[in-house]
Amino acid sequence: MLPPLPRWAHQSLVRYFAQARRRAPDGRVVSGHHNINHIAELRQPLAFLLGLPSGRVLAKFRTPYPTVEVVPRIWPREAEVLRVVSARLGDVPRCLADFGEWSLHDYLDGRALAEVAPEGEPVGSGRMAALADFFARLAGVPADELPPRPADWPSESDSRGFLDWLARFTEQEVHQSNRPRFGRLFDEVGMPEDAVDRFLRSVPEMTRRPFALLHTDVHRANVVVLEQAAAGERLAVIDWELALYGDPVHDLATHLVRMDYDKAEQELMVRLWTDAMRRADHADATDGLDTDLPVYLRFEYAQSVFPDVMRAALSLPAHPADRDLTRAAERVRRALRRASEPLALVDALKDEWEIAQALRRWHAEDQARAGEDAGAEGVA
Repeated sequence: MLPPLPRWAHQSLVRYFAQARRRAPDGRVVSGHHNINHIAELRQPLAFLLGLPSGRVLAKFRTPYPTVEVVPRIWPREAEVLRVVSARLGDVPRCLADFGEWSLHDYLDGRALAEVAPEGEPVGSGRMAALADFFARLAGVPADELPPRPADWPSESDSRGFLDWLARFTEQEVHQSNRPRFGRLFDEVGMPEDAVDRFLRSVPEMTRRPFALLHTDVHRANVVVLEQAAAGERLAVIDWELALYGDPVHDLATHLVRMDYDKAEQELMVRLWTDAMRRADHADATDGLDTDLPVYLRFEYAQSVFPDVMRAALSLPAHPADRDLTRAAERVRRALRRASEPLALVDALKDEWEIAQALRRWHAEDQARAGEDAGAEGVA
């Protein structure tokens, strides 16, 4: 028997063969909000190096997009979170190798809930109950098994401090850091410069709740329906790069908003979540729910204005037609309409024509700036 390879040599070989497999022409490409994924079977010798059967395991070669940062990431390495949750929860994709700028995961072969129950269609009480149980199991993950939190992280159970941290991130890292490029557009579509302060001034005293691991991005595209011949379907939650540690009511709020439930299913999900938390001995996570869940829902609508406006602007092609501008303007106006109450927008909302003209001006100026930058780089 050959002696085992030194760790550095093993890692180098895994990276070499994973890079080659990642570039192979077979497999398929799946794009998400934050990553592009190449799905392919593991083959030898990579499968052998990872201790997995060749030809029977699907793998996901995962590369992050270079995007405008609009959500907090307190743990730079998703692999560190996956190591904990895959051991504790099951039905979570494992990280097989992390190379920093990209990573290799096993792939859960199922259908996204977004395909099975597209936006606008009911999710169904059975699937919603399974999701409620998922949140309850998250609350049971021991905090000491998770990676360290940032030095300025709010103290345990400080729900208001947690919300303030999120709001500060939105103001500093999303709003102010993007004003050089998007500031004029923010102003012209009617977003107040003191938007975050307006929201915080409206927040009442909040109930203290025990902190827990949060996914923060449980929407239809991040839920995989796995079919089992004997046991029927089960649900798995993927994409953990935005996980946080904080108030579990925040996780419920982001889920309600991003799933786009109708009113009846939204109310049902709140009841199912409450029941699941209590059954799992996390009843204290439900304290103050009636008053604090609306606060987190309002925050979701308030903070999402910035990324929604930027994404709408960035979605425009190089030479936008009127229909492109109209479509982008509809997205912006919807975001402003949802945020009008939490941001105390007292002026009438801009109509879609006005927003489309603001987008047209921004796009022309942004293209001109890009041309100037390219010219400057060429001169240098």
